Amino acid sequence: MTDRAPTYILALDLGTTGNRAILFNAEGAIVSQAYKELTQYYPQPGWLEHDPRDIWEDTLWAMQTVLQKAGVAASAVAAIGISVQRETCLLWDKTTGRPLHNAIVWQDRRTAPLCHQLAEQGYAAEICDRTGLVLDAYFSATKLAWLLEHIQRQQDPPIDLDNILAGTIDTWILWNLTGGRVHATEHSNASRTMLMNLKEQQWDSKLLALFGIPGHLMPKIQPSLGLFGYTQPELLGDAIPITAMLGDQQSALFAHGCNRPGLLKCTYGTGCFLIAHTGEQLPRSQNQLLSTIAWTQPEIEGEGVGENSLHSSDYKVGYALEGSIFTTGACIQWLRDGIKVITAAADTELMAQRVADNGGVYFVPALSGLGAPHWDMNARGAFFGITGGVQREHMVRSVLEAIAYQVKEVVQAMNQDTNIEIARLKVDGGACQNNFLMQFQADVLGIPVERPKVLDASAQGAAFAAGLAVGFWQDYTALTSNRQIDRVFQPGEGVTQAQGCFPTWLEAVSRAKHWAK
Repeated sequence: MTDRAPTYILALDLGTTGNRAILFNAEGAIVSQAYKELTQYYPQPGWLEHDPRDIWEDTLWAMQTVLQKAGVAASAVAAIGISVQRETCLLWDKTTGRPLHNAIVWQDRRTAPLCHQLAEQGYAAEICDRTGLVLDAYFSATKLAWLLEHIQRQQDPPIDLDNILAGTIDTWILWNLTGGRVHATEHSNASRTMLMNLKEQQWDSKLLALFGIPGHLMPKIQPSLGLFGYTQPELLGDAIPITAMLGDQQSALFAHGCNRPGLLKCTYGTGCFLIAHTGEQLPRSQNQLLSTIAWTQPEIEGEGVGENSLHSSDYKVGYALEGSIFTTGACIQWLRDGIKVITAAADTELMAQRVADNGGVYFVPALSGLGAPHWDMNARGAFFGITGGVQREHMVRSVLEAIAYQVKEVVQAMNQDTNIEIARLKVDGGACQNNFLMQFQADVLGIPVERPKVLDASAQGAAFAAGLAVGFWQDYTALTSNRQIDRVFQPGEGVTQAQGCFPTWLEAVSRAKHWAK
């Protein structure tokens, strides 16, 4: 170990389509980054899996690569913060470290029949009351139930459950980083499993029993900011404390400085996720939005967290309302890889600008069903209004417009639930690089859309949280307010057209609902 004070924070952003490591300096600027795309496995229509070993190996590669590229030793890193795709879950053998099956990804629909069965049995209201979530295949509970049943059915002799661990991606990566020493999660990820009691912030014994999940399989729940453990020295050359873990959407909320009611952010990633911080009061939606935890942190004086609080058992809770939209950036990926209408995501901006309107074409992006505010697991994607004069530019434009319209639906629901009119939308994520989409979003909402220079807000939030937890940074407000803004899109001449087409798009959505049986 060197006597010099560490000068960097390392963030891991483990997303649905890839895994990234980013090194931040004391000014909060990006010094170096490494990224590897993650293979998507589609064993059946509506099913989606990831290989957990790929996630771990790619994470380790990204960490090692980002330090090598920057010429930085592990001893110069003050802490690691982790941001992860949420709801994706797996089981593994705690002796061998071997996953018992591929991880089931949050977009996976295989457990929709179980959700319908539970709803018919009258459990939906109780599940919502206990967890703040809508009964849906999106969340981890039914996925873990499926994994347990599938694995036990496949094994002869029966598997010894005393040797099995369960977790979401944060838990899996933490377990590997610490050499199998730590089996833990934190409140923002736990609140997305449909197994955590939102009021008590602990695993709910009644729900564990309902889904047939033994409690001893589940990780310990800790505050989002605090000491989770240390990396094995041989991984990076030194032991580094892991001092923050967050679900990727909550991490982006943290980066935007949205730590109080009235502030809303939207991440344009594989899906779109709008989260509004609601303070310390548990919110309840009347519009099918989710009640969730923004983050938890040690209960201390002042805004910084600091090294003294790393072991604090007292914590304060920040709640949030969320609108989860399943398929946004994934639509653009589908245009590229699925039907090969484009060769790169960036093509969509120029193609959409080549036509004056959508040519009467409307797209329903229900490739994985519909999330908020519809929650229809049986909806399917569709183009409506295609005529002989329609060109691929119209279809591409209709896909971008559908992304913005989905966001408008959720903003309207947020306004009704919070009784606070959202005056500005803060955005991040890869798809918000698309200027056409951002301008159309501002037009259809009728409010400004603010895009920061650093679009990797999930990674940035994890870095900020980890740095604040060890006292690397002292002032959360100063840290987040110093983020640079790239551009603010103001509602413009396209407002009338954009808003005028919205009711027709809603009609298209209604026709695509309840399609699959």
